[in-house]
Amino acid sequence: MRHPVELKEKAIKLRQKGYSLKEISAKVGIAKSTASLWARDIRLDKKARNRLKKRGILGQYKAILSRQKKRRRILGRLRKTARRELIGKSNKKTYRLLCSILFWCEGNKNDLSYVRFTNSEPEMIKCFLHCLREGFGIDENKLRGLIHLHDYHNEERQIEYWSKISKIPKERFYKSYRKPNTGKRIKKDYPGCLAITYYDAKLAKKLWSYYKEVSNIFS
Repeated sequence: MRHPVELKEKAIKLRQKGYSLKEISAKVGIAKSTASLWARDIRLDKKARNRLKKRGILGQYKAILSRQKKRRRILGRLRKTARRELIGKSNKKTYRLLCSILFWCEGNKNDLSYVRFTNSEPEMIKCFLHCLREGFGIDENKLRGLIHLHDYHNEERQIEYWSKISKIPKERFYKSYRKPNTGKRIKKDYPGCLAITYYDAKLAKKLWSYYKEVSNIFS
């Protein structure tokens, strides 16, 4: 079930004031597990901790922090292991395979006269472009960027942002597309959505053929 943004913001504010997960659940009208998920990364100040202490549930908060610390430690070790396994083994074939799978997931397959990849996650954009560049040795002059923004975005600032992420010069960005927005629901820290276009029909068809062959392996 998807909850309105307003509920999440209310839950976060209550947590910052030192409300327990049980209290947040009751006041906001959400499951305790949802309250826990939304509040898991919130650090409480001294005033908020004192409130929890007075209500006899500071120990619960400390236990949550301890579990989070343990979880971060485990994930950190797993990432180091993954890095050791991947670094040094990546070659052109690997990059091509990864690029084709990403294109399969988030690319435009309706028109194979060009390559288009769209996403709002900066790390996803970086990953796709890195694989595209390393795997196929592309002509950078054929890359273009188009940002999908809401009315509350500053276009110049977002072009600057996505230009740094994608390493595509600002002059190679088209005029941004403005998506209608009532202003009632503003996504905090949402950078907009970047559509990358690479004008090369041969490469588009090559990516298509790669992921088609991958899909055949499991069919």
